[in-house]
Amino acid sequence: MDKTEAYYHCNRPIAHLLGNSRSQLFAFDKTSRLYFFIALNIDTSTLMTTNHYQVLIVGGGISGCALLYMLARYSHIDSVALFEKYNHLAPLNSNARGNSQTLHCGDIETNYTLEKAQQVKRIAESVVNYSHIAEDAKPALHVFPKMVLGVGDQEVAYIRQRHDEFAEAFPYMSLWEAKQIAKIEPNVALMNDQIRPEPIIASGCTDRICAVDYGKLSHSFVHNAEKESLSTQVHLNTKVDKIQQTGDHFTITAQGKTYTADYVVVSAGPHSLLFAHRMGYGLEYSVLPIAGSFYFIPKKVNGKVYTVQNDKLPFAAIHVDPDVTEPDLSRLGPTALILPKLERYKPGSIREFLEALKPNSRVVKVFWDLFKDPTIRSYMIKNMLFEVPFVRKRLFLKDAQKIIPSLKLSDLQYARGIGGLRPQVIDRAAGQLKLGAATINPDKAILFNLTPSPGATNCLGNAYLDALEVTRHLGVTFKQDQVVDELFNGQDIR
Repeated sequence: MDKTEAYYHCNRPIAHLLGNSRSQLFAFDKTSRLYFFIALNIDTSTLMTTNHYQVLIVGGGISGCALLYMLARYSHIDSVALFEKYNHLAPLNSNARGNSQTLHCGDIETNYTLEKAQQVKRIAESVVNYSHIAEDAKPALHVFPKMVLGVGDQEVAYIRQRHDEFAEAFPYMSLWEAKQIAKIEPNVALMNDQIRPEPIIASGCTDRICAVDYGKLSHSFVHNAEKESLSTQVHLNTKVDKIQQTGDHFTITAQGKTYTADYVVVSAGPHSLLFAHRMGYGLEYSVLPIAGSFYFIPKKVNGKVYTVQNDKLPFAAIHVDPDVTEPDLSRLGPTALILPKLERYKPGSIREFLEALKPNSRVVKVFWDLFKDPTIRSYMIKNMLFEVPFVRKRLFLKDAQKIIPSLKLSDLQYARGIGGLRPQVIDRAAGQLKLGAATINPDKAILFNLTPSPGATNCLGNAYLDALEVTRHLGVTFKQDQVVDELFNGQDIR
């Protein structure tokens, strides 16, 4: 157990401690034991919890934790529980090792239109605004320089045009020529102490929060949710096996126990679609899991350096970032690989992938349309080779040198165990790849969230929309105006 988890457990309300086993409590320090004995000596008849909740959230990643906080602080929900199948929060894609740790604001992501970038910016600011409310969130947020780099005449012209177009919406961004880039990121602009030969330009800034440890942020959400409401519970090591509707509520089977809930929100990444399919919902969708891998290099950049995205490729362009968990290293990536599983490092999830894929002729057509495009086909094949030992480093080096021209093969170290899995969605009815986040809302008391990148950035925005739906359905008061004022700078994001 790490310090964050111990802090989280030791500060839980007494009613929640009583829900844990004696062995778990005695794994903590003397303070926790004392807390336990004090609890035993009081009348617990009103503190003991039942197996029924107004709202039950499945999934302890950043999305589920954000919703827990949203309901605890801003609603009058009587009881809400979060179930996570692993023994800690944010175990998979929300973990700092499972994503690029970026707070996506739309300023350096060239795959966003201006309208989309403005929307993403408003939602991203909610994460920063949350840190003004919750002091313990501040260590999860990091200020670094950031830029989107254009290399070559065509990209230089594009960055100039884009910077002008986005200037009003992002007034803090500056246009940097090669010599200015060299002052901020010398290893990007220089080669052998001289300005690199290709034309380069960048749009960037030096003083904005742009990196987030979403694992720490998840812990902060839960910690503050429990401070806001004694009716909040978190159940770790609790794998949900089945959800079924029984009359006017839902029955949830987890770890051999049965729970009921008036409303269920499933925020379990690609497993959300699996749960939906098993209940007969979202059958018009299939899942396309994209795994991202990274390389470590010695610390050669001061901040985040993104590159121009190819419009034909529905996957992230390569970028280099400071790693918030490895201060002496920089991280390059991601690569993008279609992986037939729902969890990156769990082989047994291949069977679950096939169940969520539900292959038919329309799904096959989506794969064929992707593969027959020569640009996408070349990209997919190259990214498959990026996973082959003895070959991948040499292939990846050329792409990496676009950002750091002096990079050497010996600098690259494949980051084992780093990188998560993004559940892209296939619209089976339309025979198309559906980019961005997706929610399955059957207009009943249940929601299923699939949140690929930038789902972590959108955690509070998604939680707000989910909370509106949950409280509307249950007829519970929701402090909507307070949410908008505190998190969204007075502008409703709907």
